[in-house]
Amino acid sequence: MAKTLHVKKGDRVRVISGSDKGKIGEVLKVDVERERVLVSGVNIVKRHKRDSAPQPQSGQVIKGGIISSEAPIHVSNVMLVVKEDDKDVTTRVGYVREEVTRKRPDGTEYTKTRSVRVARKTGERIE
Repeated sequence: MAKTLHVKKGDRVRVISGSDKGKIGEVLKVDVERERVLVSGVNIVKRHKRDSAPQPQSGQVIKGGIISSEAPIHVSNVMLVVKEDDKDVTTRVGYVREEVTRKRPDGTEYTKTRSVRVARKTGERIE
């Protein structure tokens, strides 16, 4: 069975530990296997890149230099941010089972339950 994490791509999160503690950013990428997330503007690292020769297929030259980019951080170091009374509030994530009605290809209907993420602090659904 596949693992699930409490954050998804596109969520706004606050870093709760580490050198970037307190920063808020959007989740750009989620690595479920390694339990790591890439957050915009957080954990910036610098890489030294060399100029590359023209590639035969594209013919373009990649310019070198010092390139700054985000590095992944562990998912336990971030907490979901929701809006409450026009303020950003961190919250834990809960799950509730909700009944939905589905249609089969032949037109008959049936009910099924699905899991929905809920903000523990406000009680509202997280889309």
